[in-house]
Amino acid sequence: MGKEYSETAAGARGSDRQVPGEFRAHRLQLPPEAAGLRLDQALVRALPQYSRARLQQWIEAGLVEVDGHKPRAKDKVLGGEQVRLTARFEADPRLAPQPLQLSVIYQDEALIVIDKPAGLVVHPGAGNPHHTLQNALLALDPALAVVPRAGLVHRLDKDTSGLLVVARTPESHARLVSALAAREIERTYMAICTGVMTGGATVDAPIGRHRTQRTRMAVRDDGRRAITHYRVIERYRAHTLVRVQLETGRTHQIRVHLAHAGYPVVGDPVYGGRRRLPAGCGPGLTAELTAFARQALHAARLALAHPSSGRPVEWEAALPEDMTRLLGALRADSRGNA
Repeated sequence: MGKEYSETAAGARGSDRQVPGEFRAHRLQLPPEAAGLRLDQALVRALPQYSRARLQQWIEAGLVEVDGHKPRAKDKVLGGEQVRLTARFEADPRLAPQPLQLSVIYQDEALIVIDKPAGLVVHPGAGNPHHTLQNALLALDPALAVVPRAGLVHRLDKDTSGLLVVARTPESHARLVSALAAREIERTYMAICTGVMTGGATVDAPIGRHRTQRTRMAVRDDGRRAITHYRVIERYRAHTLVRVQLETGRTHQIRVHLAHAGYPVVGDPVYGGRRRLPAGCGPGLTAELTAFARQALHAARLALAHPSSGRPVEWEAALPEDMTRLLGALRADSRGNA
């Protein structure tokens, strides 16, 4: 039998980390202001360290008692009920730990920060069932098996490099996901774009699924609101290095917005169009642009409030070697054609 932790409505003990097979017993009284809510809604408010989906699973499994009875998630509450929840932490059998080399730049009891290399898929999926970041995280820390998505709070595209934060407990995961939704996590990227920008700008254009090409995203009037800020860092003869700040987090947002602005990310196979070499391009730059096999996009900085202490923390990751080489070639090309 797994370990059991008991607590009252005062809240979860964020310092406890679960491993597969453990469970935690919660005993609490629903407050009067919960009256009229569905049970799952009331429990999300009382136990914010757990997602609504996870609470619904526990209710359906008969692990929640309200005044001695086993209710349904949709049942309305009156307020004042005594609730007992046996929170069981089970691993997802579809995810297997696989040791892969990871660049861990920070870790403590609440979180891990990873500098993801280009080419590493974050989540298992069609065509990529194994050897993903999730598999690697489970090998790094088996206790992540009981945290939603193995602790991943946000994602990066396969061929985007840079910083990702991983929550090590359900409590940390819930707090970080809420902070992300509230736009309280700052994510800054570096991108090398095709075209010479005159200055920085903000793209405020909704993004939705492409109407005919379902693997692509597109700017659409009926899409979800998406805001991207970019600032020019360095200009070259036919390219620009920009710093990009995300205000929202839509799928492919930076790549879609920069292409929409007329400055697609170099090497982007989906939104970048046909690979273009600038007129008068020398052999060095020609070789680098031709060999660059992914979008030139790197998550360079991550800033957030620590989920346990609340103190502001931030991390930076230097540009990877392939982007550094490309920038060197762009600078050399600009000097040679001055």
